[in-house]
Amino acid sequence: MDSTQSASLIKSELRQRFRSEREFLITESSWQHLLDSKEIKSSQVLASYHSYASEPDTSELNKSLIQSGKTLLLPRRLPDNDLDWIIWTGKDEDLEIDGKVKSPKGESFKGEIDVVIVPALHVDRQGNRLGQGGGSYDRALAKLNSWKVALVYSGELTSEKLPVESFDCKLDAAATPEILVRFTAKN
Repeated sequence: MDSTQSASLIKSELRQRFRSEREFLITESSWQHLLDSKEIKSSQVLASYHSYASEPDTSELNKSLIQSGKTLLLPRRLPDNDLDWIIWTGKDEDLEIDGKVKSPKGESFKGEIDVVIVPALHVDRQGNRLGQGGGSYDRALAKLNSWKVALVYSGELTSEKLPVESFDCKLDAAATPEILVRFTAKN
């Protein structure tokens, strides 16, 4: 087994463990400290996501971003499992069910994105993110020159180094319901 297969296997095992642990971490989340960050305040175009299942709830965060006059984008999964970004105005009727998630309807956004808020199961102190395993966000993040921040619950920001593969994209920050941690290491 080579190092790539080994990292992939370890990541799969960690995902299973973290998903089961997440059930005990779910709490109501206020993201006001993230909204107050200099990166969010100075941005005009932000990408977020419509949370589902046990992910940290993004509904109030997304609503606050829209109400502040910012352009909010949500991801839409493409047939090749890549992501496309669509402007969302906050109306539920502009969403459609795509598997487990709600995705926006509309035309692809073609401009620059200042900030990308992403889901994660865990983030380590070096800015490495463990996602759900499809690779969609890593492919999308690799194409963007944006400030990248993941939302996680308390306890999912870890000092334990996560396994990293060549295609994984580092984050600039991670936010728990209580704190925002910025990382200095870049890709």
